[in-house]
Amino acid sequence: MIYYLITLLISVILTIIYIFKWNKSYNTYITIIFILIPITNAGALLMSMSESLEGALMATRISYIGGCYLSFFIINSIFDLCELKVSRWVRAAIFAHCTLLYAFVVTAKEGSPFYKHIEFSVVDGVPVFEKTYGPVHTIFVISVIGYAIASFVAIIYTGMKKKKVSNHMLRLLYVPQLICLISYLFNKRFGIEIELVNAGYTIALFVFLLISDRLRLYDVEETAAHAMIKGTGTGVILLDNDRLYLGSNNAAKDFFPSLSDQEIDSTFADDGVRETVDKWIDAYEKDGISSVSFSTGEGDDERFFKVHISHLRGGMRKHGWQITAVDETKHQKYIALINNYNADLQREVDEKTLHIVEMHNNLILSMATMVESRDNSTGGHIKRTSEGVRLLINEMKKDKAFDLSEEFCSDVIKAAPMHDLGKIAVDDAILRKPGRFNDKEFAIMKTHAAEGAKIVHEILKVTDNESFKVVAENVAHYHHERWDGTGYPEGLSGEAIPLEARIMAIADVYDALVSKRVYKESMSFEAADRIIMEGMGKHFDPQLESCYKSARPHLEEYYKNIEK
Repeated sequence: MIYYLITLLISVILTIIYIFKWNKSYNTYITIIFILIPITNAGALLMSMSESLEGALMATRISYIGGCYLSFFIINSIFDLCELKVSRWVRAAIFAHCTLLYAFVVTAKEGSPFYKHIEFSVVDGVPVFEKTYGPVHTIFVISVIGYAIASFVAIIYTGMKKKKVSNHMLRLLYVPQLICLISYLFNKRFGIEIELVNAGYTIALFVFLLISDRLRLYDVEETAAHAMIKGTGTGVILLDNDRLYLGSNNAAKDFFPSLSDQEIDSTFADDGVRETVDKWIDAYEKDGISSVSFSTGEGDDERFFKVHISHLRGGMRKHGWQITAVDETKHQKYIALINNYNADLQREVDEKTLHIVEMHNNLILSMATMVESRDNSTGGHIKRTSEGVRLLINEMKKDKAFDLSEEFCSDVIKAAPMHDLGKIAVDDAILRKPGRFNDKEFAIMKTHAAEGAKIVHEILKVTDNESFKVVAENVAHYHHERWDGTGYPEGLSGEAIPLEARIMAIADVYDALVSKRVYKESMSFEAADRIIMEGMGKHFDPQLESCYKSARPHLEEYYKNIEK
């Protein structure tokens, strides 16, 4: 019982260590092996503690969970590690065979195909379970040996034919199968009372722990992912402590083509690569130099790389070296282009660009002035309202309630002259009328807002400045809308009216009040201010009231200077 207890405890401890070290690169079949072996050892311990035939049979059923299924999971783990493709049908057939054998174990009793004869007794406190095996047990033994032989054949074949599989890994794979098979046959041959196979299983667990730990080192893509470089075009080369090649990703093979034929667990076949890598690692070990630059090729084929050297670690242990290389060819060539760029040419480009922008702005202003020249009643209106918008914007910048970008502020000021472009579509007879409009004439005049938006859209449809285009269209379209929804042309209300149009509305009305028109005299600043303040919350956005109050002295000073 002490022997079985020890094997159980060791197998449980090894399984706990495996769980603690587990990551997604570990083989699924090996993970199941770590679950099955403690269960099998627990069954053996229960057998040593049995006090009845029923207890012994139950312990046997538990033990044979491993006896029947371990062969399936071990051979499949070997196939996977040897990179041998096995069809799902073959795997399913093997699993079905193991399940059928276990079904005979579960239903085993005296005279069954598994046991011809069974007896149970307790001698000096030690349970004795004597049995004579039937034909199914013979099939079970043949199956165990057959799976073991198939595993050995797979390992030998891989070692001879597949250079991309580590020979070190293959040597480790021999051990579990040999230990389990030898311990099983040794028990059968010499009839030893304790089951040596349980010790064999436990030793096999330790070997599988080494295999799993080693397997993580060969998972290049996983290591690259942990280094946060997967998918970035970064090359990764992994070496063990003896500087033997463990593997590399596709990017590294592109940088160093000789790696495509490089054998696992061997020194670099390419002397140039070996000398270069040794030099990097030596510099890191002696002087702590972890990053170096190097280039390959000449002329148009020259490529530049940035290399980083670091330890390859698993937990606190250093397992080898990780070398990452980033292709910086485009970056280096771009830097060279910048360094060789002619400063005078750049200055000339900047000057021409500025000139084009100025021409664009002047063209817009000229068009607005041309439209205004047709209107007898609004001389100088464009210039005055543009200044009014600028003064309001300046005060809004100081108000924390408005989070205005510099781009928006610039766009609104630049768009202000375009607000009445739609008047170009209004008949001269109406536009030049020396007096107030009747209802019909006023209805026609009101169409200038929507027409202005269409004209601005056509003028700016090819511009790259999308934000300015939107602001300019909104200023032309909605500057006659009112906060209470009684404005035109759409009858928008509240914040549905774009902010730029709400700003324009105040500047537009203020100028109309304090300026002389053909149908009225100019109004005093006090009277105009009273009308504007009464319009807050009705005609105008009440949120703009404080900004208008702050801008009012500047507006009055501006208009006084115009009069002079």
